[in-house]
Amino acid sequence: MHTHSFFEVCYAYQGQGLFHFGGTNYTVRAGDVFIAKPGVAHEIISSTEDPLGIYFWSYTLCEQEEKGDGPISKIDALLRAYLTSPSVVSDHTPSMLRTLELLTEEGIHREPGYVQVVQGLVVKLLLDTARAIVDPGMLGGSPIPPAYSPEEIVTQTIKRYLSDNYARAITMRDLASQVHLSERHTARLFRKVTGDSIMHYLTQMRLMKASQLLRDRQATLSIKEIAQSCGYPDVRYFTTLFHQRTGLTPALFRQQGGVSGAALLTHTLVPGH
Repeated sequence: MHTHSFFEVCYAYQGQGLFHFGGTNYTVRAGDVFIAKPGVAHEIISSTEDPLGIYFWSYTLCEQEEKGDGPISKIDALLRAYLTSPSVVSDHTPSMLRTLELLTEEGIHREPGYVQVVQGLVVKLLLDTARAIVDPGMLGGSPIPPAYSPEEIVTQTIKRYLSDNYARAITMRDLASQVHLSERHTARLFRKVTGDSIMHYLTQMRLMKASQLLRDRQATLSIKEIAQSCGYPDVRYFTTLFHQRTGLTPALFRQQGGVSGAALLTHTLVPGH
């Protein structure tokens, strides 16, 4: 099981398997499209008798500020409904395979104008995915309210950046530049939405990642390597911090299977989400 900070879309072109998403198991087979939404744990398990073959692609959807007081466009309404739709699997994909095959052909041959063709096909793929997932009743005849407030959109952008870059040094200047705000405003807005500071949220994220690696019996990483992969080049500092937050040293946490420390990390992460 793993999570992403972006949408991951899969199209099954052959075989069958299971898609575990958000605590629910879905059977998927050739012709199905299935979507892993940001921040939700999921995994794909292929059938051994009839192996699953998939195309997969990923993207982030960012809502832009609206201009004027007129009704939102039909495309915006569709994508907003897509963001909030409870459905994650659909077989309503009449032209998706051909679109994917055309994209592949354009990428292989790269004839004049292929970039423009690819751009058009990518837009079609995005819209076809939304059409497959969204219940037409969700669109109705009236505008659909925004899924997030401007403050929440900024906060989600910050969280995505932290999730994608926690392994390296991150400064407030880096974060502020991502959302085009001052460092002070960025910090204040994040705390307003989450009730947590950015640095505390980042620390909890790094320690959670470290605890996952420490619990992995198949991993062969040393504690120093785990510390470095989670953004702590100084293993002594990492060990001290980990002990302060969990009550266990990384070595003891690994030895005991991480039960008590993992529970503490999970509990302290909740307010930041």
